[in-house]
Amino acid sequence: MNDGPRFGTAGLSQSYHDLKISGFAPQAVAAYTASFGLTAFEYQCGRGVRLAPEKAAQLGAACAEKGIALSVHAPYYISMSSLEEDKRLRSVDYLLQSCALVKALGGRRVVFHAGSCGRQSREAALEKALDTMARAQAAVDAAGYEDCILCPETMGKVNQLGDLDEVLALCAVDGRITPCIDFGHLYARTRGGITGKADYEAILDRLAQALGDERAKRFHAHFSRIAYTAGGEKCHLTFADTLYGPPHAPLLELIKERGLAPVIICESDGTQAEDAQTMAQTYAALPAPAWT
Repeated sequence: MNDGPRFGTAGLSQSYHDLKISGFAPQAVAAYTASFGLTAFEYQCGRGVRLAPEKAAQLGAACAEKGIALSVHAPYYISMSSLEEDKRLRSVDYLLQSCALVKALGGRRVVFHAGSCGRQSREAALEKALDTMARAQAAVDAAGYEDCILCPETMGKVNQLGDLDEVLALCAVDGRITPCIDFGHLYARTRGGITGKADYEAILDRLAQALGDERAKRFHAHFSRIAYTAGGEKCHLTFADTLYGPPHAPLLELIKERGLAPVIICESDGTQAEDAQTMAQTYAALPAPAWT
Protein backbone atom coordinates (compact mmCIF):
# COMPACT_ATOMS: atom_id res chain seq x y z
CA MET A 1 0.00 0.00 0.00
CA ASN A 2 1.33 3.44 -0.86
CA ASP A 3 2.80 5.13 2.23
CA GLY A 4 2.46 8.71 1.01
CA PRO A 5 0.18 10.75 -1.19
CA ARG A 6 -0.20 10.12 -4.89
CA PHE A 7 -0.38 13.09 -7.21
CA GLY A 8 -2.04 12.97 -10.60
CA THR A 9 -4.33 14.64 -13.10
CA ALA A 10 -7.94 14.76 -14.18
CA GLY A 11 -7.54 13.96 -17.85
CA LEU A 12 -4.65 15.34 -19.90
CA SER A 13 -3.04 18.77 -19.96
CA GLN A 14 -2.94 20.98 -23.02
CA SER A 15 0.76 20.11 -23.36
CA TYR A 16 -0.22 16.50 -24.11
CA HIS A 17 -2.64 17.57 -26.83
CA ASP A 18 0.07 19.82 -28.26
CA LEU A 19 2.07 16.65 -28.97
CA LYS A 20 -0.62 15.80 -31.56
CA ILE A 21 -0.53 12.08 -30.84
CA SER A 22 -3.12 10.45 -33.07
CA GLY A 23 -5.78 8.08 -31.80
CA PHE A 24 -6.05 6.24 -28.50
CA ALA A 25 -2.48 5.88 -27.17
CA PRO A 26 -2.29 4.15 -23.77
CA GLN A 27 1.51 3.95 -23.76
CA ALA A 28 1.80 7.64 -24.60
CA VAL A 29 -0.65 8.65 -21.85
CA ALA A 30 1.23 6.57 -19.28
CA ALA A 31 4.65 7.82 -20.40
CA TYR A 32 3.47 11.44 -20.43
CA THR A 33 1.98 11.16 -16.93
CA ALA A 34 5.09 9.45 -15.56
CA SER A 35 7.37 12.07 -17.15
CA PHE A 36 6.00 14.59 -14.64
CA GLY A 37 6.72 12.25 -11.74
CA LEU A 38 3.01 11.58 -11.24
CA THR A 39 1.54 8.36 -9.89
CA ALA A 40 -2.21 8.83 -10.40
CA PHE A 41 -4.57 9.48 -13.30
CA GLU A 42 -8.33 10.06 -13.23
CA TYR A 43 -10.14 9.03 -16.38
CA GLN A 44 -12.92 11.49 -17.16
CA CYS A 45 -16.41 10.21 -18.02
CA GLY A 46 -18.27 13.45 -17.44
CA ARG A 47 -20.28 13.08 -20.65
CA GLY A 48 -20.78 9.34 -20.39
CA VAL A 49 -18.89 6.07 -19.96
CA ARG A 50 -17.61 5.49 -23.47
CA LEU A 51 -14.23 3.77 -23.23
CA ALA A 52 -14.42 0.18 -24.49
CA PRO A 53 -13.31 -2.52 -22.00
CA GLU A 54 -10.41 -3.71 -24.18
CA LYS A 55 -9.07 -0.16 -24.52
CA ALA A 56 -9.51 0.36 -20.79
CA ALA A 57 -7.46 -2.78 -20.14
CA GLN A 58 -4.71 -1.46 -22.43
CA LEU A 59 -4.59 1.85 -20.56
CA GLY A 60 -4.64 0.07 -17.23
CA ALA A 61 -1.73 -2.17 -18.20
CA ALA A 62 0.33 0.75 -19.53
CA CYS A 63 -0.25 2.76 -16.35
CA ALA A 64 0.45 -0.23 -14.09
CA GLU A 65 3.89 -0.55 -15.69
CA LYS A 66 4.61 3.04 -14.63
CA GLY A 67 3.16 2.69 -11.13
CA ILE A 68 0.19 4.94 -11.93
CA ALA A 69 -3.05 4.31 -10.03
CA LEU A 70 -6.27 4.88 -11.99
CA SER A 71 -9.62 6.24 -10.89
CA VAL A 72 -12.75 7.24 -12.81
CA HIS A 73 -14.89 10.37 -12.66
CA ALA A 74 -18.48 9.29 -13.24
CA PRO A 75 -20.89 11.19 -15.54
CA TYR A 76 -21.79 14.73 -14.48
CA TYR A 77 -25.51 14.12 -14.88
CA ILE A 78 -25.79 11.90 -11.83
CA SER A 79 -28.48 13.28 -9.54
CA MET A 80 -28.91 11.28 -6.36
CA SER A 81 -31.19 13.95 -4.90
CA SER A 82 -33.53 14.49 -7.85
CA LEU A 83 -37.24 14.93 -7.20
CA GLU A 84 -37.80 12.42 -10.02
CA GLU A 85 -37.26 8.82 -8.95
CA ASP A 86 -36.31 7.66 -12.45
CA LYS A 87 -33.39 10.11 -12.46
CA ARG A 88 -32.20 8.77 -9.14
CA LEU A 89 -32.41 5.21 -10.46
CA ARG A 90 -30.53 6.15 -13.63
CA SER A 91 -27.86 7.63 -11.38
CA VAL A 92 -27.36 4.18 -9.88
CA ASP A 93 -26.92 2.80 -13.40
CA TYR A 94 -24.31 5.46 -14.22
CA LEU A 95 -22.36 4.46 -11.13
CA LEU A 96 -22.54 0.79 -12.16
CA GLN A 97 -21.19 1.69 -15.62
CA SER A 98 -18.40 3.66 -13.98
CA CYS A 99 -17.53 0.74 -11.69
CA ALA A 100 -17.35 -1.59 -14.69
CA LEU A 101 -14.90 0.81 -16.32
CA VAL A 102 -12.71 1.33 -13.27
CA LYS A 103 -12.48 -2.46 -12.88
CA ALA A 104 -11.38 -2.76 -16.51
CA LEU A 105 -8.76 -0.09 -15.86
CA GLY A 106 -7.46 -1.98 -12.84
CA GLY A 107 -8.52 0.79 -10.46
CA ARG A 108 -11.04 1.00 -7.63
CA ARG A 109 -12.22 4.56 -7.02
CA VAL A 110 -15.25 6.14 -8.71
CA VAL A 111 -15.74 9.85 -8.05
CA PHE A 112 -19.17 11.41 -8.56
CA HIS A 113 -21.26 14.53 -7.97
CA ALA A 114 -24.31 13.88 -5.80
CA GLY A 115 -26.53 16.51 -7.45
CA SER A 116 -28.24 19.76 -6.51
CA CYS A 117 -30.93 20.78 -4.05
CA GLY A 118 -33.21 22.22 -6.73
CA ARG A 119 -36.66 23.20 -5.46
CA GLN A 120 -36.36 21.38 -2.15
CA SER A 121 -34.65 22.02 1.16
CA ARG A 122 -31.10 20.84 1.73
CA GLU A 123 -32.45 18.39 4.29
CA ALA A 124 -34.91 16.85 1.82
CA ALA A 125 -32.27 16.67 -0.90
CA LEU A 126 -29.84 14.94 1.44
CA GLU A 127 -32.51 12.47 2.55
CA LYS A 128 -33.11 11.43 -1.06
CA ALA A 129 -29.37 11.26 -1.74
CA LEU A 130 -28.82 9.02 1.29
CA ASP A 131 -31.48 6.63 0.03
CA THR A 132 -29.96 6.61 -3.46
CA MET A 133 -26.50 6.11 -1.98
CA ALA A 134 -27.67 3.02 -0.11
CA ARG A 135 -29.32 1.68 -3.28
CA ALA A 136 -26.18 2.37 -5.28
CA GLN A 137 -23.90 0.56 -2.84
CA ALA A 138 -26.26 -2.42 -2.79
CA ALA A 139 -26.38 -2.47 -6.61
CA VAL A 140 -22.59 -2.24 -6.83
CA ASP A 141 -22.23 -5.20 -4.48
CA ALA A 142 -24.88 -7.23 -6.32
CA ALA A 143 -23.07 -6.63 -9.61
CA GLY A 144 -19.84 -8.07 -8.22
CA TYR A 145 -18.08 -4.72 -7.86
CA GLU A 146 -17.86 -4.82 -4.08
CA ASP A 147 -14.16 -3.89 -4.13
CA CYS A 148 -14.93 -0.62 -5.95
CA ILE A 149 -14.90 2.50 -3.81
CA LEU A 150 -17.59 5.13 -4.37
CA CYS A 151 -16.31 8.66 -3.70
CA PRO A 152 -18.91 11.45 -3.34
CA GLU A 153 -17.30 14.82 -4.08
CA THR A 154 -17.59 18.13 -2.26
CA MET A 155 -19.07 20.67 -4.66
CA GLY A 156 -18.30 24.29 -5.50
CA LYS A 157 -21.69 25.95 -5.95
CA VAL A 158 -23.79 26.89 -2.97
CA ASN A 159 -27.00 25.34 -4.39
CA GLN A 160 -25.30 22.00 -5.04
CA LEU A 161 -25.55 19.14 -2.57
CA GLY A 162 -22.03 18.58 -1.36
CA ASP A 163 -20.73 20.68 1.49
CA LEU A 164 -18.29 18.82 3.73
CA ASP A 165 -20.87 17.55 6.22
CA GLU A 166 -23.24 16.40 3.46
CA VAL A 167 -20.48 14.39 1.80
CA LEU A 168 -19.49 12.86 5.12
CA ALA A 169 -23.14 11.92 5.71
CA LEU A 170 -23.09 10.03 2.40
CA CYS A 171 -19.89 8.29 3.48
CA ALA A 172 -21.65 7.10 6.64
CA VAL A 173 -23.95 4.90 4.53
CA ASP A 174 -21.21 2.28 4.18
CA GLY A 175 -17.74 1.86 5.63
CA ARG A 176 -16.17 1.65 2.17
CA ILE A 177 -17.53 4.94 0.81
CA THR A 178 -14.66 7.43 0.78
CA PRO A 179 -14.94 11.20 0.37
CA CYS A 180 -13.48 13.10 -2.55
CA ILE A 181 -12.50 16.36 -0.90
CA ASP A 182 -12.28 18.99 -3.61
CA PHE A 183 -10.45 21.76 -1.79
CA GLY A 184 -11.00 24.22 -4.63
CA HIS A 185 -14.72 23.57 -4.47
CA LEU A 186 -14.81 24.10 -0.70
CA TYR A 187 -12.84 27.32 -1.17
CA ALA A 188 -15.33 28.54 -3.78
CA ARG A 189 -18.55 27.58 -1.97
CA THR A 190 -17.28 29.38 1.15
CA ARG A 191 -16.30 32.36 -1.04
CA GLY A 192 -12.62 32.22 -0.26
CA GLY A 193 -12.88 30.49 3.11
CA ILE A 194 -9.62 28.54 2.80
CA THR A 195 -6.62 30.83 3.15
CA GLY A 196 -4.11 29.02 5.34
CA LYS A 197 -3.13 26.08 7.49
CA ALA A 198 -5.81 26.53 10.14
CA ASP A 199 -8.56 26.23 7.52
CA TYR A 200 -7.11 22.98 6.21
CA GLU A 201 -6.66 21.70 9.76
CA ALA A 202 -10.38 22.16 10.40
CA ILE A 203 -11.23 20.10 7.30
CA LEU A 204 -8.80 17.30 8.09
CA ASP A 205 -9.89 17.24 11.74
CA ARG A 206 -13.52 16.90 10.61
CA LEU A 207 -12.55 13.97 8.37
CA ALA A 208 -10.82 12.22 11.25
CA GLN A 209 -13.76 12.87 13.56
CA ALA A 210 -16.40 11.66 11.10
CA LEU A 211 -14.58 8.72 9.53
CA GLY A 212 -12.18 7.60 12.24
CA ASP A 213 -10.48 5.00 10.08
CA GLU A 214 -8.25 4.53 7.05
CA ARG A 215 -10.64 6.59 4.93
CA ALA A 216 -9.52 9.71 6.80
CA LYS A 217 -5.91 8.89 5.96
CA ARG A 218 -6.36 7.70 2.39
CA PHE A 219 -9.15 9.98 1.20
CA HIS A 220 -9.50 11.06 -2.41
CA ALA A 221 -8.93 14.72 -3.28
CA HIS A 222 -9.23 17.20 -6.10
CA PHE A 223 -7.22 20.39 -6.14
CA SER A 224 -7.18 23.54 -8.26
CA ARG A 225 -7.46 27.27 -7.87
CA ILE A 226 -11.05 28.37 -8.52
CA ALA A 227 -12.64 31.75 -9.15
CA TYR A 228 -15.96 32.31 -7.41
CA THR A 229 -18.98 34.61 -7.25
CA ALA A 230 -21.72 35.00 -4.63
CA GLY A 231 -23.12 31.66 -5.78
CA GLY A 232 -19.81 29.84 -5.39
CA GLU A 233 -17.68 28.29 -8.13
CA LYS A 234 -17.25 30.28 -11.36
CA CYS A 235 -14.36 28.55 -13.17
CA HIS A 236 -11.17 26.56 -12.68
CA LEU A 237 -7.86 28.40 -12.96
CA THR A 238 -4.16 27.48 -13.08
CA PHE A 239 -1.49 27.85 -10.42
CA ALA A 240 -0.25 30.88 -12.36
CA ASP A 241 -3.58 32.62 -11.58
CA THR A 242 -2.91 33.87 -8.06
CA LEU A 243 -5.85 36.21 -7.51
CA TYR A 244 -7.90 33.29 -6.20
CA GLY A 245 -6.97 30.30 -4.05
CA PRO A 246 -6.77 28.07 -2.30
CA PRO A 247 -3.01 27.81 -1.65
CA HIS A 248 -1.57 24.32 -1.96
CA ALA A 249 1.52 24.53 0.27
CA PRO A 250 -0.26 24.64 3.68
CA LEU A 251 -2.31 21.57 2.79
CA LEU A 252 0.76 19.62 1.74
CA GLU A 253 2.54 20.58 4.96
CA LEU A 254 -0.31 19.10 6.98
CA ILE A 255 -0.46 15.96 4.87
CA LYS A 256 3.23 15.32 5.55
CA GLU A 257 3.03 16.27 9.23
CA ARG A 258 0.10 13.92 9.81
CA GLY A 259 1.39 11.05 7.69
CA LEU A 260 -1.65 11.08 5.41
CA ALA A 261 -1.76 9.26 2.08
CA PRO A 262 -4.55 10.71 -0.10
CA VAL A 263 -4.78 10.53 -3.87
CA ILE A 264 -4.62 14.18 -4.99
CA ILE A 265 -5.93 14.83 -8.49
CA CYS A 266 -5.15 18.22 -10.02
CA GLU A 267 -7.96 19.84 -11.99
CA SER A 268 -6.23 23.01 -13.16
CA ASP A 269 -7.50 24.52 -16.39
CA GLY A 270 -5.19 22.99 -19.00
CA THR A 271 -2.10 22.73 -16.80
CA GLN A 272 -3.09 19.71 -14.72
CA ALA A 273 0.19 17.82 -15.16
CA GLU A 274 2.38 20.85 -14.65
CA ASP A 275 0.54 21.94 -11.51
CA ALA A 276 0.33 18.40 -10.14
CA GLN A 277 4.10 18.20 -10.61
CA THR A 278 4.44 21.42 -8.63
CA MET A 279 2.46 19.86 -5.79
CA ALA A 280 4.51 16.66 -5.89
CA GLN A 281 7.76 18.61 -5.83
CA THR A 282 6.53 20.88 -3.03
CA TYR A 283 5.56 17.85 -0.95
CA ALA A 284 8.89 16.09 -1.62
CA ALA A 285 10.86 19.17 -0.52
CA LEU A 286 9.12 19.38 2.85
CA PRO A 287 11.14 18.16 5.86
CA ALA A 288 10.26 14.81 7.37
CA PRO A 289 7.86 15.11 10.32
CA ALA A 290 9.33 15.02 13.80
CA TRP A 291 7.68 11.71 14.64
CA THR A 292 9.56 9.75 11.94
